[in-house]
Amino acid sequence: MAKLEFPQKGIPRKEILSTMQSMKKDDSDWKHGRMFSLIFNAGEDVARVAEEAYAAFMVENGLSPFAFPSLLKMETEVASMMADLLGGDENTVGNMTSGGSESIMVAVKAARDYARAKTPQITQPELLMPLSAHPAFNKAAHYLGLKTVIVPTDKKTLMANVGAMRNAITQNTIMMVGSAPSYPHGIIDPIADLAEIAREKEIWMHVDACVGGLDLPFIEKLGYPIPNFDFRIPGVCSMTADIHKYGFTPKGASVVLYRSSELRQFQIFAYTDWPGGVYATPNVSGSRPGGPIASAWATIKYLGTEGYMKLVKMSIEATRRIIEEIRTIPELYVLSEPLSTVFAIGSDVLNIFALGEKMKEYHWYIDSQHLPPCLHMTISPVHAGITEQFITDLRSAVKDVAKLRPEDITGEAALYGMIGSMPDRGMAKDFAVQFMNDLYRVH
Repeated sequence: MAKLEFPQKGIPRKEILSTMQSMKKDDSDWKHGRMFSLIFNAGEDVARVAEEAYAAFMVENGLSPFAFPSLLKMETEVASMMADLLGGDENTVGNMTSGGSESIMVAVKAARDYARAKTPQITQPELLMPLSAHPAFNKAAHYLGLKTVIVPTDKKTLMANVGAMRNAITQNTIMMVGSAPSYPHGIIDPIADLAEIAREKEIWMHVDACVGGLDLPFIEKLGYPIPNFDFRIPGVCSMTADIHKYGFTPKGASVVLYRSSELRQFQIFAYTDWPGGVYATPNVSGSRPGGPIASAWATIKYLGTEGYMKLVKMSIEATRRIIEEIRTIPELYVLSEPLSTVFAIGSDVLNIFALGEKMKEYHWYIDSQHLPPCLHMTISPVHAGITEQFITDLRSAVKDVAKLRPEDITGEAALYGMIGSMPDRGMAKDFAVQFMNDLYRVH
């Protein structure tokens, strides 16, 4: 690895900013809607409000609610507004976190500690989840000492298989998970059925709405068929929802919600024997930037239901239009029946990873997925104005890929196909770890 020395002298501000701008030249063009993941773009107007609010509280620290009561007020109000949106009542409580992974982490921690208090005889707790649930649950279980029990989804619908989930419950099951929707394919799990089982078995039921928390409620209000997935369902104990996705705020803003403060108390960590004073935090992180909290509060207040309805209408109409056109392309299909603005494209005759690579030549960035091989699509309001160009380029790319020979499949498409097809998943995991270990170093 190359060694980079710590700078001895400072560099002028303009030079630094110029260098940073030049670094962006190879980044994906998210501003013009040329990518379908990672960035949720509602346009310059919303971005400006979010940015100004972020900058106004960029230095403040969410670690101390006593030093910065403004952040405490905004965080609790954001949690309360999100609880209202997601079917909660006056008893529903929550906190903001840095993102979906942290929200999931503390929710799993709460469920684990709740089980320790209520069922201390369980010494090997299990987290029950469908294959489509986000890997952040696997990460949380790994960190927190839980065993994950992963159940294959229904082959046709890609939903959590209710019968198989019920059969996978053991005396050690302490938590069950469902997605609304799942990130890979945009499929809403049968939350009501899962929650009924969880309630019957006295298991903590969590709904991961990190993608859909600020999308599905407004799609439903627009009149599209969305099954109940939130606190309106009695058995749901906790939920996670990212504001930096369809809430259109800068990264670092998510919420974890609980049906009651009695459940939320198990999320909180407290240590009272430190010479520096009482240390109590609801999050994994201690110091927390005030910017994401302020930005989330300001953006929700700025847009309101009316503003979000307009933005979601643009997204869902663009989604329906793209899906409609994809279904007229013989070589492609849309996986299952997605109800939101997230879906996946597959093919039985083309190398789908090669199609994703070919679309880069048309200046579109689309994530590859496996199990099964497909391309991920997350639609934002910005895509409403470029839908027809995307379809035109997709049709052209399909024709290009149809002409490729197997030996023509190289680069990232070949690499991703190789990882996805490894029969030894332990070897695939080791490969991914080594790849990441080599990637994050100075070259």
